[in-house]
Amino acid sequence: MRRHFQLPAEDTEYLENCGLQWETVAENQDRRVVIYGSPVPAGYNVTTVDINLRIVNGYPDTQIDMAYFSPLLARSDGKAIGAVVNYNFDGKVWQQWSRHRTGTNPWRPGLDNIESHLLLVEEWLKRELGKG
Repeated sequence: MRRHFQLPAEDTEYLENCGLQWETVAENQDRRVVIYGSPVPAGYNVTTVDINLRIVNGYPDTQIDMAYFSPLLARSDGKAIGAVVNYNFDGKVWQQWSRHRTGTNPWRPGLDNIESHLLLVEEWLKRELGKG
């Protein structure tokens, strides 16, 4: 597994303990954590996806935003998923979900990290299935 850049120790420990393979991949100025085979809730076209998270300069004080999935997700009921676009990274097409923190759920430097962001991503996946 590639380790193009180093993460804070708490992120590395979390990723090592989650039981999935993961990499840190840098392509040009784009740095990503790629997590392989992450389960998704029933109601999508696949049962697992690869997820990548963009790690910006200044992380962990600067927030992680959005999430990127491969293969592209679709709802099993055929309803469209809003606010998604395709994004090329590391030789693959990823589906960028334009979901963001809000003023009532801001990034908390010193508290938030990859684990808390993935919990938010999980909530986005569940919430999407509840939309009409």
